[in-house]
Parts: sequence; C-alpha cells; structure tokens
Amino acid sequence: MKLLFIADPLDGFKTAKDSSFAMMREAAARGHELMACEPKDLMWRGGASGGGPVTAFVRDITLTGDADDWYRAAQQPPHERPQPLHAVDAVLMRKDPPFDAEYFYATHLLERAEREGARVFNRPRALRDHPEKLAILEFPQFITPTLVTRDASDIRDFHAEHRDIILKPLDGMGGMGIFRVGEDGLNLGSITETLNQFGTRTLMVQRFLPAITEGDKRILLIGGEPVPFALARIPQGSEVRGNLAAGGKGVAQPLSARDREIAEALGPVLAARGLHLVGLDVIGDCLTEINVTSPTGFQEITQQTGFDVAARFIDALEAALRD
Repeated sequence: MKLLFIADPLDGFKTAKDSSFAMMREAAARGHELMACEPKDLMWRGGASGGGPVTAFVRDITLTGDADDWYRAAQQPPHERPQPLHAVDAVLMRKDPPFDAEYFYATHLLERAEREGARVFNRPRALRDHPEKLAILEFPQFITPTLVTRDASDIRDFHAEHRDIILKPLDGMGGMGIFRVGEDGLNLGSITETLNQFGTRTLMVQRFLPAITEGDKRILLIGGEPVPFALARIPQGSEVRGNLAAGGKGVAQPLSARDREIAEALGPVLAARGLHLVGLDVIGDCLTEINVTSPTGFQEITQQTGFDVAARFIDALEAALRD
C-alpha cells in the first residue's frame, strides 16, 4: 500500500512516544510505502474549463531505525513531489490540534479528494462534525453535569449548584486553559472573563470529578473496537490536569467494566461515521472528551503491556481498504 501521512513537521516528531511514528514504523515493516506532507501542502487548481484533482506536495520517506535521525526523504523543500490524493491507497490525517480555520479548510480539500476516490482516515466530514469537547453532548448518559455557554451568570449559577467545577476553552489541547474553582468561588469571575473574553467566546464548565487523582484515562477505539488497555494520565503534585503535556504520568491499565461499557456503546456509532481512530477520555465513570484529530497513546500502552497498538491499527486499516 501507498500511505500518505498529513501531519506536523517530521523534524518535530518525538519518536519515543509519537503515535504517528508508531503507525509509520509498523506500516514500513509490512512493506508499505510512506509519504508525508503538511496541511499547507494541499492544493487544488481549476477554472472554467474544469478542475484537476486535489494534490499534495509530498516527500517519499524511508525509516532509518535511528531514534533521532529517524527518516530519509527523497525530496527536500521546495522540491516536494506533486501527488494526487486519489492515487494513494490511504490518506491519514494526523495533524495535531488546534482545530483552527486552516484545519477546517484542509478538511474541505480532503472531502473533495474523497469525491475523487481518495480514502481518508479519519473522514474529513466526521472530523468537522465531532469537535473534541462538544462531541460528548451526544452521549449525556455517560458524562458529568456539564454546561456549555459564554454567559457569566450561567457559570455562576452552575458553580452555586455544584460548588467544585472545572472550566475549559473549547479549542484547548494538552490541558491548556483548564481551571478548577472550588467551593469558595475564588477568582471565578476573573477566570470566566479570561476564558469567555467578556462574553465573546463559548466555554465548557463541568462538575469536578475527584477520580482525576486516579487518572484521566485515554481509551483508544480502532475501527470501532476498543484497545483492551487504557492509558491513565495521572496528575502529579498539586496539578489538577492529567495531560501528559501538562506533566501527567502515563500508566497503562486494563479497561474497567465502565470503560468497556462506554467504549462499546460509542465505538460502532463513531466508526460508522468514518472515525477509524478515536481517543475517548474518561475520568472515573464519566466521558469527558472524544478525540478524533490525532489520538495518541500507542507507544506508552505497547511499552507497558506488550499489546501492539500500532499493529492493531494497521491491521484495521488494511481491512478497511479491502472493503
């Protein structure tokens, strides 16, 4: 197979933990050909006489096996090779958040490429339809009390009811911009103004879940099926955030009965929409996020449990391409 990875710059990959790298390594071991580009390398050109295919300016890459100098590219900027997306076997959209305007535009180009015959994972429309924090609203039976608003008075009322709350921006990643306000309400007004920009930006507020001390669990769904181990990201010291980017410690553990209940309820629904790889975030018994852009945790789970997540992913990708 010929696989095109649309990702952040390759030179910024941390290969010891990067899940896209784990996918590439497994694919290369099976003899698949690898290409890479960034979203900025997507292009479509047309006019009154018609249009060409959506094209990416790619580099053909091979892996070296070296942890630092980890790849070789047959092309170097600005001499990347034009590659119509419909002429590769699979396009893997692995650009990290934030889901900004440029990401949005990229999904539209990728959706056009789909109409030309490209196979894109995850599907572009599904990426747009599942904002990672708001997507949980479809599954209220699994979430903690939650408020989505830009109104400060709504937030004050929610705090008065629940006393201990978490506030977070809708476009944050890696734990960025997450605040906890306890029963004393200290700095609630200031935090609200910071996040909602004086009523101009919407944010999410949730009842605080004490089970965060046991970890913010990342549950991976591949082709609608849960990986049997979650990565519990445990806050360290006085930190309330478990995100690895915020200093959390990643500990792999078997799925609990509740984890599996949530995963088995959501997996088939999301897979049917073209979400081949999903990362569910669960604290205690509650679903907190549905990550669809570039879910991670492959290498940590594999290293700690021996379960080869990348192999499971490429197995499922190969099966999907045979359908």
